[in-house]
Amino acid sequence: MQKFSAVVIEKGEAGQSVSVQNLETSDLPAGDVEIEVDYSSLNFKDALAITGSSPVVRAFPMVPGIDLAGTVVESSHAEWRTGDRVLLNGWGVGEKHWGGFAQRARLDGDWLIPVPAGFTSRQAMAIGTAGYTAALCVDALLDGGVTPDQGEVLVTGATGGVGSVAIALLTKAGFSVAASTGKTSESAYLEQLGATTIVDRAELADKGKPLQKERWAGVVDSVGSHTLANACAQTRYGGAVAACGLAQGMDFPASVAPFILRGVSLLGVDSVMAPKPRRITAWDRLVRDLDTDALESIAREVSLRESIAAARELMDGTVRGRIVVDVNR
Repeated sequence: MQKFSAVVIEKGEAGQSVSVQNLETSDLPAGDVEIEVDYSSLNFKDALAITGSSPVVRAFPMVPGIDLAGTVVESSHAEWRTGDRVLLNGWGVGEKHWGGFAQRARLDGDWLIPVPAGFTSRQAMAIGTAGYTAALCVDALLDGGVTPDQGEVLVTGATGGVGSVAIALLTKAGFSVAASTGKTSESAYLEQLGATTIVDRAELADKGKPLQKERWAGVVDSVGSHTLANACAQTRYGGAVAACGLAQGMDFPASVAPFILRGVSLLGVDSVMAPKPRRITAWDRLVRDLDTDALESIAREVSLRESIAAARELMDGTVRGRIVVDVNR
């Protein structure tokens, strides 16, 4: 039996509380692979869980963290052996099953994939679910027939984790990228990633007409609500919109006009339950197309204890790019 540290969310009559606690491996939930965790990452869903802003946690006590990367220390799963470097994104971990904000994790081996040979554990978590989702979105647009010669691609929520990685990947794929942000002070950062046009998010945030001037060959949207509706209304004939988030809201106050009059495709992108082949393809793109120098500019690191305050920063909208959690400090 071994002791380890973890962020633990508890809920009682007085409400929710979050703290760093010392646990024992006997406390870990069931699973056929035990992992010594190197790094996790802070995603929007983790911030919702830690702050209690949305009821994403389904059982208490809960260790948050929908991502992790580390080394297998014990396995009864046919695919994994002691010493294997593995990573996890999603599968309800950090919601229904203890997650990555801990020095140890016990998981279902079917949820794991290898850490790509081109990345360290820290780099894999600098990408995390947000970057992996961005890759899924780029794959969806390309599979939907969007090509660089058709015009600009819009990325909403551009300074966030999904947006930052999407800009870098789309630029590498040859697209001209327009970045929508409410943080005009971050224009230099977005241009460094490859954006050629900066769009004030206020242009997209309010109710708009069902059909608007055609501007975008494609869209990567992590915002939802009016922003997604306006993005669809501005997408060119035959274009595609990859939708993966709800930072502005879960509603979709739109009409069918873009879809039946311009042939626009709305492509839903789910990262949580995506099958393993799709995950591997997305991570292959990240290895191939994401510049590690750009990755360093996107990410900053916090300790396990600092992750709690960082979650509040993320909910306040003051975080740029990605946050890596070093669970061992």
